[in-house]
This record gives sequence, C-alpha cells and structure tokens, in this order.
Amino acid sequence: MTVRTTKQTSDPYIILKSRDLIKLLARSIPAPQALKILNDEYYCDIIKIGGLVRNKERFVKRRQRLIGPDGATLKALELLTQCYILVQGNTVSVMGTHKGIKKVRTVVLECMKNIHPVYNIKRLMIMKELEKDEKLKDESWDRFLPTFKKKNVKRRKPHQLVVEEKQKKAGGAIVEGGDGMTAPANKKKKKSYTPFPPQQLPSKIDKQLDSGEYFLSERERKHKKLIEKQVSSKEKSEEKRAKREMEFVHPSLLGDGGGNDNDGDDVEKKGSRDSEGKEEDDVNRLVNKFAKKKSKKRSSMDEEVDDAGEDFVDSLGGEKKKRKKEKKKKK
Repeated sequence: MTVRTTKQTSDPYIILKSRDLIKLLARSIPAPQALKILNDEYYCDIIKIGGLVRNKERFVKRRQRLIGPDGATLKALELLTQCYILVQGNTVSVMGTHKGIKKVRTVVLECMKNIHPVYNIKRLMIMKELEKDEKLKDESWDRFLPTFKKKNVKRRKPHQLVVEEKQKKAGGAIVEGGDGMTAPANKKKKKSYTPFPPQQLPSKIDKQLDSGEYFLSERERKHKKLIEKQVSSKEKSEEKRAKREMEFVHPSLLGDGGGNDNDGDDVEKKGSRDSEGKEEDDVNRLVNKFAKKKSKKRSSMDEEVDDAGEDFVDSLGGEKKKRKKEKKKKK
C-alpha cells in the first residue's frame, strides 16, 4: 500500500496519519474505527507483548486476564482512559489521546509482568474522582492512592527437606570448645580449593580389562561368578557354624573370666591388646576338638556296621547248614 499527496493536500501531517491508518487496518481494527485516526484529536500506539513472557501457556493466561470475563476488564479500561483497545495476537492496538494511551501502556506491560489489571483500574478510578475536586489539583495524591505490596506466599516444602532440616537442628547442637568459644557440633571443614577436576572413576569396562574378565566369554563369566558366590557362601557358613559352636563352650575353656573390680580399667586395656589373638586360638582349638570327636564317632559307627554285617552273614550261614541237615534226615 502506498500513500501519495495531491494538489489539493493542504496538511502535510496527513501523510503520517495515513501511515497509522494502514497500521491499524493491518491489525484487524474495523475501518469506521480506524478512519477516526485521521482526526487531529486521535493518536494510536501498537504495544508488542509477544516477547515479554517466555512460556506460551503463561502468556495466553495473562493476555486473557487483560481481556477479562466477557471483555469486562478491557471495557472498564476503555471507559477510564477514553481509548479504543483491541487485543489481537502478539500486539495490543490503542487509539485515543496521548494521556490515555500512556495509562493503557502501563496497565498492559504490568499485566504481562504478573500484576493484575484490577489493581491499576482501582487506582485509575480514584484518580478520576480526585480530578473532579479543584482543591486537590496542586496537591499530591499519594495519600489517597492505594499501595499494593508483593506477597511471597510460602509454598509447602517437600517431605525430604523437612526431614533434613529436623536432622540439622537435632545434630547441630552448640558445643562449647576449650577456648570458651561456641561452635556447632557437626561443623564441616572447608575443602581446599583446587582448579583441577576430581579424578575420573574407572568404568565397568576398565575394571573388566584390569581383571582380564573382558576377554572371557559370557559362559566363562557366569561360571566365574558362580564359583565366587560358592566360595563366599562357604566362608560365611563356616563363620556362622563356629559362632554357634562357641555358645556350647564353657567360659573356663575360653580363659579366666573373673577379675577384680578395682582394676577393671587395666583388665580392659590388656584384654583389648590380646583379645584378637586369643579368640583366633580358641576358635582353632575348638574346631580341631569337634573334628576329632566327629572322626571318633564315624570310626565307632563304621565298626558297629562291620560287626552287624558279620553277624548277619553268620546267621545266614547257620540257617543254610540247618536246612542241609534236615534234608539228610528226611532221606
């Protein structure tokens, strides 16, 4: 679209007015309303709101908040500012006086910054009433205008954070040091700063390469794991069996259980040094003792079985001899 002047054009500013007319028609404003911009009393402004909010869902909600239910908020704003407002896509088109356009711009931008337009509408209503009073023309209106403060509503913390805070309060009891200074019990030591990153941990493949397991087949790996499990289970079972056998041993066999009460500290100190060696010797001695008993039992059982077998064989032989004698007598 182009704009040209003719010989009859008396006002050169009409070129700029026609430019604004084309802009408004491009923003879907009805032609009868857009033609009013050619009058000297009317001015226009196109407010871009598309890049003010990143999240699209949030942007749509705030734009709808500006329009209001059934366009009520937008209508109230038009009556207070005496401007024509149209919200279309990512822009807000405004037609009216300079003063009214300035008010609309502040309301629109604050709405996109999550400030509800109702607060600004209330402010504009009070200002309109104060304009009627001639006495207050030269005075400040700050005492009459409402001031709305932002309230940061505390959100409910997750359960895990609440538990951690309780643990910190319980464990962070104040302890008095030797120099009379008070410090928290679980104060962490500051780590020395190093610009280098921590050493990288070896991956699963690196560990397999070190142990040589990487070059084994899947079947060999499973077989190796099975053997390791069997060895560990045997060791654990032996330890448990030794502990169970220790319950049936008299305390006198394990060492001197008695001692004076007065020198209890000395006994504890000596016992802590020699306890490890004594326990190992006692366990080995008990294992040998029970092994001997088992071997004796087995040998006695074997002898009994042999005797019973011999008796059984003899009895069978005696019965055969008796039968032969009976046959001879019958003949």
